[in-house]
Amino acid sequence: MKIYAYNGRCNVSGNNVRTFRERLGLSQEQLAARMQVKGVPLTQKAVSRIETGERVVADYELMLLASVLNTSVQRLLDID
Repeated sequence: MKIYAYNGRCNVSGNNVRTFRERLGLSQEQLAARMQVKGVPLTQKAVSRIETGERVVADYELMLLASVLNTSVQRLLDID
């Protein structure tokens, strides 16, 4: 399967993942650990790649990221 970049990024949520993570005072490692508790095997490196737009975010990952970051999928995607 070919993944196409949008404006040079593989996801549109990465910047907001970083913003909400930092607002909660979480490190990338802490965010990864919280995702692992929810059953998603993310590493610190995967979180870094999400935030820089180098990694695609699956729909189920996006839903759990929103939950862990105390926000909504719409806010992570910048949907008004």
